[in-house]
Amino acid sequence: MKGKGRTISIRKLPPKLNSAHQQSFYRELESCINVDRPSLVLDCSMLVRLDRSAIHLLLCCLEEAMKRNGDVRLAALQPELQSIFKSTGLDTIFQAFDDINDAVESFRASRNSVVRREVHAAVEISASSEIPAQVSAA
Repeated sequence: MKGKGRTISIRKLPPKLNSAHQQSFYRELESCINVDRPSLVLDCSMLVRLDRSAIHLLLCCLEEAMKRNGDVRLAALQPELQSIFKSTGLDTIFQAFDDINDAVESFRASRNSVVRREVHAAVEISASSEIPAQVSAA
């Protein structure tokens, strides 16, 4: 999916991420993460079990994306997993959305807000540039 010059990748997490499946799943995600400014949405709608190694995998994905000025967003977390995210503090690290469309739109909105902030900053700089006043001798 394209978002104003930026590809937004969507991948569905399996119901269980055990250590046997994690390496192959991470290899699949690498193609999405090893790009400039990766935008990855992980569809968690089927995910029913989240253990330490699965949390570690999610954190590794986020870390690699952030190294490249990107982000990983989660979509459709089950209520039980939402409570795990809250109790472990992961809800402060990951942006989670009710559905995939909201997660995708969040990338588009953040791209637009960055552009607006850059334009706004440029206007402030030019407005604050003082023009020397002419001094007249009286």
